[in-house]
Amino acid sequence: MLKQKFEMEFTMRASTGLIFPRVSTASGLNEWFADNVSVQRKVFTFEWANSKQKAHLLFKKRNSARFQWFDDAEDGYYFEFRVKKSEFTRDTALIITDFAANDELVEMRDLWAEQVNDLKRLLGG
Repeated sequence: MLKQKFEMEFTMRASTGLIFPRVSTASGLNEWFADNVSVQRKVFTFEWANSKQKAHLLFKKRNSARFQWFDDAEDGYYFEFRVKKSEFTRDTALIITDFAANDELVEMRDLWAEQVNDLKRLLGG
């Protein structure tokens, strides 16, 4: 299935030091992204009420982490979290890159917005 890349940016009321561990570690992702997250080497297992998915951590570097669902490995699709601080406004932003089929794009954007709202509540903002 052909998917298109999309990116979403969210202004966050927390420092990069508080945000990045919550988007790049199993314990951090467990707090807001899934019901349970575990990791063994670079394989993350995400569990929700009725499903389980595995993703490979492709890379993790300063304020950026990229994952790839096992199902997307052949197609090269991934999802990525980047945290950046604007030099001009001093605002912190969480940028999410993902891929979705055209008929799922709105649903995926809504899902990410909902997930990030959970993260914002966790961080107190």
